[in-house]
Amino acid sequence: MAGSQGLLVGILLGAAALTSVAAAPAAKPATNAQSGVSGLAAGLKSLFHLDKQPEAPAAPAATTTVALNPTQRTQIDKVSTYLSSVQQLVGNFVQVGPDGSRVKGEFYIQKPGKIRFEYDPPSPVEIIADGQSVVVRDRKLATQDLYPLSQTPLRFLLTERIDLAKDTNIVGVRADDVFVTIIIEERQALIGTSRLMMMVGAKDFQLKQWTITDPQGYDTTVAVSNLDTSKRPDPNLFKIDYTRYAQ
Repeated sequence: MAGSQGLLVGILLGAAALTSVAAAPAAKPATNAQSGVSGLAAGLKSLFHLDKQPEAPAAPAATTTVALNPTQRTQIDKVSTYLSSVQQLVGNFVQVGPDGSRVKGEFYIQKPGKIRFEYDPPSPVEIIADGQSVVVRDRKLATQDLYPLSQTPLRFLLTERIDLAKDTNIVGVRADDVFVTIIIEERQALIGTSRLMMMVGAKDFQLKQWTITDPQGYDTTVAVSNLDTSKRPDPNLFKIDYTRYAQ
């Protein structure tokens, strides 16, 4: 079950490069709170495509078109099975933004459609999806920015069941004695092309790392730990106050 836990969070936050967090050439630790927060802001835009127009249409249904050999199909099917088996999950994460700064925090997942990321101080940011929308909340400024869940990579990853070969456009599957790597590409009108890459253990399918490359070419890398599927998150964690957008 550990492999399925890590894998779910990994796909949620995505990837496109086969470099580790520690070895990423552009990754330089944040030197102070300000650089950490600015890196977080840039990372959030890459992570959830939130620097794009909210009215952009959702991507059309995708399906894998590249030729896959039987071994690759078996690996993809195992990943899909793991993803579908996880219905709730909590844990910790470390995020490396496009400028190399690092932030960390906790996350909570409840299928279908609900997720929450809480960043540790000094960051005042929370990200919440309630099944319909994604909100980026700044506790310090008391502000919220609202986006359709359908515009983010979260939309199909928080479904109760997923078949990666049918529901996403897989453009690459690689494997060696250590890792299995799956690369997913998504194209959206008015937004562009982004890529998600997952690296999981070749034997245990434990997630090692992932990176999202956004349409501008910015990478955001995430690592997860202390994963637990036995804890059911408080439903209040996923509530969005829509009255703030009624004006």
